Amino acid sequence: MDLIKVIGLGVAGNFAGHLEQAGELESFKDVKVADARAPKAVFPFYLPAPSGRMSDSFLKVFPLSSSEIRIPAGELDANLQPEPEVGVLTRIEYDGERQVRTLIPEYFGAYNDCSIRRPGAVKISTKKNWGIATKGFSSNMIRIDSFSPAGNIAGYRIASFLKRDGNLYEYGVDSAVNDYSYMYGELMAWIRDRMNNQKDEGPQENISEYLNLTGYPEYALISIGATRYTSFGEREYVRLGDVCYVVLYPQGMSHSEIAELVRTETWDRFDCISMLRQVVVQG
Repeated sequence: MDLIKVIGLGVAGNFAGHLEQAGELESFKDVKVADARAPKAVFPFYLPAPSGRMSDSFLKVFPLSSSEIRIPAGELDANLQPEPEVGVLTRIEYDGERQVRTLIPEYFGAYNDCSIRRPGAVKISTKKNWGIATKGFSSNMIRIDSFSPAGNIAGYRIASFLKRDGNLYEYGVDSAVNDYSYMYGELMAWIRDRMNNQKDEGPQENISEYLNLTGYPEYALISIGATRYTSFGEREYVRLGDVCYVVLYPQGMSHSEIAELVRTETWDRFDCISMLRQVVVQG
């Protein structure tokens, strides 16, 4: 599938502890949620606007890459921080009023919601897309047999690493997909509601308006939330030449086995693994 035609959306605050570590919790202090477990907002990171629409928006730039993360030109000291998570390619069905009726997850893969930390930035999206190759999605997607606790995705874990000067560091805490605060039907119902009803308030944006501007796309790539950082990941931003890895792997494999596959870059023989490897380069 040509992801250039797919709207890019993310879920903020769907993993306990991440917003605090990322220094983003203050941005959501005024966001009201009915359920304390609920995520905070849906945000856009890419809008595939038809020709002539949103010509001046930074969100029209396609930011996904399966091989690079680009530091902004002339900003080698920019505070770029990988965010390891699951990306879900989801079909959108609309009703006769152009409201989102159903979301149907079809594929999942390793995703890097790399963010540029900008204190004081109002909208989440301004921290998510600063040009081409500023996010990451694995080219090895895995078909979802059932987006439920009984489905194949429920048996996966998320790991992430950073290689610097030949040394491999744990970047995110190895976590089960089932550790997300909202998941499966509950998550899709919440996202559908936000797509239809979220207002342009504080860090939130009107997703329904974006669906209209983009011609009601058939698919969305939805990043469903970043995991917690290790102490290394919490304090270290990426540098030129670093290599970032996000790995989705079946829980039948051990973390040490995955770390060795990353260290030796020999994961290709495992079709069950979704691997994202990105080299940090100058923009």
